[in-house]
Amino acid sequence: MARLPLHFRSGTELGRLLRAGKLKSQALLEQCLEQYARHNGALNAVVVTDIARAKKAAAAADRRLKKGKPLGPFDGVPMTAKESFDWSGTPSTWGDPRFRDNIASADAVAITRLTGAGAVIYGKTNVPLMLADWQSFNAIYGTTNNPWDVTRSPGGSSGGSAAALATGMSALEIGSDIGASIRNPAHYCGVYGHKPTYGVVPYQGHLLPGIVEPGDISVAGPLARSARDLAAMLKLLAGPAGPEARGYALTLPPARQKSLKDFRVAVMVTDEQSEVDLPVQDLIGQLTQFLGKRVRKLSTTARPQFSTKEAMDVYIALLRSATSRRQTDEDFITNQRKVAATDPLDDSYLTKMLRAYVLSHRDWLKYNERRHQMRLLWDQFFEDWDVMICPAAASAAFPHDHEGERHERKITVNGKRVPTTDQLFWAGYSGCFYLPSTVAPMGLTPEGLPAGVQIITRSYGDYTSIRFAELLEKEYGGFIPPPGY
Repeated sequence: MARLPLHFRSGTELGRLLRAGKLKSQALLEQCLEQYARHNGALNAVVVTDIARAKKAAAAADRRLKKGKPLGPFDGVPMTAKESFDWSGTPSTWGDPRFRDNIASADAVAITRLTGAGAVIYGKTNVPLMLADWQSFNAIYGTTNNPWDVTRSPGGSSGGSAAALATGMSALEIGSDIGASIRNPAHYCGVYGHKPTYGVVPYQGHLLPGIVEPGDISVAGPLARSARDLAAMLKLLAGPAGPEARGYALTLPPARQKSLKDFRVAVMVTDEQSEVDLPVQDLIGQLTQFLGKRVRKLSTTARPQFSTKEAMDVYIALLRSATSRRQTDEDFITNQRKVAATDPLDDSYLTKMLRAYVLSHRDWLKYNERRHQMRLLWDQFFEDWDVMICPAAASAAFPHDHEGERHERKITVNGKRVPTTDQLFWAGYSGCFYLPSTVAPMGLTPEGLPAGVQIITRSYGDYTSIRFAELLEKEYGGFIPPPGY
């Protein structure tokens, strides 16, 4: 990391340089803005800016740092934020033209906590329509490209976030994740992302107009170019806000493990619910071989005591129930009619999605009960294992495909065209059960595309999965810049 240009170094290192007086925040911001000016035209990662405000914030950071009074570990470090997070005076559209004029009157809690520690925000990054794709394109801002190959997706829904980080346009990012929306872009762009335990990071300021209660499964969390940054950001982000903060405080346990030899590691390379492309399988295999001689215990067969088919079914039911409130009344009635006309034995993704959109509350309670039973089975599993490593998605970044509906599109996996929605399995295997997951870079495919490993651990063990990512970064490999940036 130390030999990388400044704009590619970790936020933690940049913070240290700033506090030591070896770097000025205003100069660092200018470097990031140079990257933005040079490359954003081709990538379209950053879609909203307030550079004048950022320059004032950087100047204020320099004054504090000169006095030796930093606000936090990232005082003076440039950041961007996912477009859906409220940043006062700027639009939060979620890529939907209906919300083009939704101008935030205050900052989201997550942004307040990062800027309150001195981070300097200058812009917001692109998303798909309603944050509902592993691509990042919409009718307001257009399409974001992957910096490793501009013909491919950077992921979604925090796709602009990952692209901005990977190209040195910013050092820190805040994203959200209900279906791998932090993990997928981190994997596609070769950066780090952490999906926290459900409810750990406040969601206030990341909600559509008129909504005050976060939906099921969805979380907010950090993206960065270093695992250490994830840990430092999570310390700032985690903990209740609003009325909840009057009643309780959050204490996430620190990681007990000091080195790889302290870890018990389960490995999952592929699954019949979502077959994984061989280049990604090979990278996980190489990592597994590396770990085999270095960890306390390793298994390629250990699994929680429920089937992956049931995990996928429960996730789709609860995921699509969680997003069902986006339907209009007319949509709901139409979907009820479609479901009534389906074959009861139809097990296709589309039919399961439609059923979830109109699920009765009684049936939702059944799925929710089974979810929590399975959560306890995960917890039992983590009595014997510290982490499970597995893919973040079925393949490396795929070519842009904006035709039709998401559930109609396909990607190539091992020479076969398969539904993109199959890989929801890798999102839901941890996400449905509220578990934290960290994605860390593990290398490049033969095509020269990055791939990340997903590190799952038990509820509220966030710092354990991040610690494992930190050790991999130190001993195996970490962020590398895409060529040409």
